[in-house]
Amino acid sequence: MGPIALFDKSFLQALSVDESVWFDHFFYPIICPLFYVETLADLEKAVRAGRTPEQEVGFIARKTPEMHGGPSVHHQTLALANLMGRDVPLIARIPIAGGRPVKVGDQTGVVYEASPEYQAFSRWQKGQFLEVERQFAQRWRASLSSLDLKAVAERMQSLGVSPQTCKSLQDAKRLADTIVQGKDKPFDRMKLALLFLDIPRECERPILEGWSAAGYPPLDLYAPYTVHVINVELFFQVALASGHISSDRPSNRIDIGYLFYLPFCMMFVSSDKLHRRCASLYLRPDQDFVWGEDLKADLRALNDHYSPFPDSEKEKGIMQFAAHPPETGDFLVGRLWDRHLRSWRGRREPEITDREKEKELVDHLRRFTDAPAVTAEEVNFAVDDPDMLSIERSVHKRKGSWWQVPKDLKETDAT
Repeated sequence: MGPIALFDKSFLQALSVDESVWFDHFFYPIICPLFYVETLADLEKAVRAGRTPEQEVGFIARKTPEMHGGPSVHHQTLALANLMGRDVPLIARIPIAGGRPVKVGDQTGVVYEASPEYQAFSRWQKGQFLEVERQFAQRWRASLSSLDLKAVAERMQSLGVSPQTCKSLQDAKRLADTIVQGKDKPFDRMKLALLFLDIPRECERPILEGWSAAGYPPLDLYAPYTVHVINVELFFQVALASGHISSDRPSNRIDIGYLFYLPFCMMFVSSDKLHRRCASLYLRPDQDFVWGEDLKADLRALNDHYSPFPDSEKEKGIMQFAAHPPETGDFLVGRLWDRHLRSWRGRREPEITDREKEKELVDHLRRFTDAPAVTAEEVNFAVDDPDMLSIERSVHKRKGSWWQVPKDLKETDAT
């Protein structure tokens, strides 16, 4: 498992299927909810390059990571939970929805079933699209096209934001920081958060009651993830008004939304020019922005590196013969592993050769995944730190030119 990587649609769309296999294998991808929305929106796009929208969506779905990583909880859900007093750690860890706490003997675990998004992508890979998904695509396209970015820019200009008062994207970020980090007028800042996040009216009272019980701490201390989301929203509006982000492209609104998920990754890979200009303003010193074309070229080089391997090796599955990047050669993937996973060189992964032990391990995992959920009263362990964590997923044994799992693995042992 490699560095936790947030990616956007532009990057994945540019990959070949074989390159996407290596991205999935050497990284732990965060599948941003906005990626699903963007992909689904293609169902309502005009046919181009001789493809139907269904073919285009299916083509992207085939390259979507399936071995590692997973979808993040939507930023609005996380921000609302943060305002309700729940901790949303700003660390490199994918926020996963749901989870069924279980116990098997004296061991504890949490089982995450395949998410609706994963199930939808499995259908899309086969060209199957439910009517509800088509309706959702229509609504999304309509909402995206109806967002009047020029009106947003004019509104901010009326508040004094202009190319003269904000001369760069850095200035826009500093202005957003000033607004959200100020300690005066705390109730105005809370009201701003409720407005920006379109918080349901029925949630406002419990939010305010929880904030009151905590002693009205500054919002950036009480709900830091919520403040991050508001900061990005303010930055976007200021940059629009000052002309540093174009108001002529409605897609800029969705593109900037990927920045909401930056706190949860080690690196953000994108081939979008707006991301290249803006992401670094929100990355921590221990995070990287990786230009998508550079990583694509490196994944292609890795594919060329492994292609000459004999079929006898390839049929063991890439997890066996390529547990980590090559230790020789100057690969970008290797440098990213060096930065984020510093102890990987020289480490050898244990290989299970005893079929009985392999079966015992599979049976042990199944006991956890088949175990019924324990009730809230029975949960006497830290759900975020169980003995076992199981994430169910659907994986193709072979994808493109590569066996992702051993060729002789029984279908009953791989879903």
